[in-house]
Amino acid sequence: MVMFRQPAVVLAVLLLALPLSAISSLSIGAVELSFNQVLGALIGSNTDSFDQQIIWDLRMPRMLLALFAGAGLSLAGLMLQTVTRNPLADPYLFGISSGAALGVVLTVSLSGTSYFYGANISLSIAAFVGSLVAMSLLLIVSGSALARQVESMLLAGVALSFLFSAMTSVSLYYSDPQAISAVIFWTMGSFARAQWHSLLMPAFFLVIVLSVVVIWRRQLTALLLGDESAITLGVNVRKFRFMMLALSSLLTASLVSVCGGIGFVGLMIPHIVRFLVSQASAVNPILVALLGGIFMLWVDVLARSLLTNQELPIGVITGLLGSLFFLSLMYWRRRQVRV
Repeated sequence: MVMFRQPAVVLAVLLLALPLSAISSLSIGAVELSFNQVLGALIGSNTDSFDQQIIWDLRMPRMLLALFAGAGLSLAGLMLQTVTRNPLADPYLFGISSGAALGVVLTVSLSGTSYFYGANISLSIAAFVGSLVAMSLLLIVSGSALARQVESMLLAGVALSFLFSAMTSVSLYYSDPQAISAVIFWTMGSFARAQWHSLLMPAFFLVIVLSVVVIWRRQLTALLLGDESAITLGVNVRKFRFMMLALSSLLTASLVSVCGGIGFVGLMIPHIVRFLVSQASAVNPILVALLGGIFMLWVDVLARSLLTNQELPIGVITGLLGSLFFLSLMYWRRRQVRV
């Protein structure tokens, strides 16, 4: 167990697991492809046009979107848990995903279903505005209680999540049936809309946010010691916390606008990585992004293969796993308090 607490070992294992998981994701589907067929299509040695079309036009964008979504949501969860010093923080539980989804649903309901299927940047803007509204309301509701009781932000986030979900349902209720059928499956999380052009914004913000987190990791670690200690170390706590919250909202919004609401990923993955390596490790954000991406690749495989000729929403699987993880985490924390 000591060996696996070495960041270099964990990083090497994840770097090895990533390409294997990616190739496995590309090979599993309605049309089964062998490992050699997938590898041949990737390097160009497989001249079968049908295999090439399946890999590059259908499965590769979906695989990359799942990878970006897992990495981005996990990274956003790590940022929220660090700046709020709340181990239960998550973009979904804090209402950020629900706010972004509400922005997208309102845009589709008011502008027409063509906005949903097109490469319209309005969806990403609407998702970002919705996530910022959710985060602003969260900060207003929780007020200055962060320094005294970090659980207050979680309670406020859950309440806001229910509020935005109710508003989303009302918007869908008054929309035309075509818009409802187009959006309802997406709101539960789906990579079915993955196209090459839809990957640009999530990839861009993932790279930017990951770079910022790696560069400012010392400041993030200082926040874990408390606001007073961070201030003595030269951190402008108020400005830095706002920047991290805004970046996590931006990253979440860029993902929600493409793949819908996917919950609990940002809660589970940082905790798993924290169990493997120290939270103060320099590679901790990279490990969180890698493990989150690998996790989401296999969740997508399950969503496509559990039912014959049907696809489960991604959010159903992550919600099932995440709720069990959440309950276990709450039980473990209560046992620690009692001890």
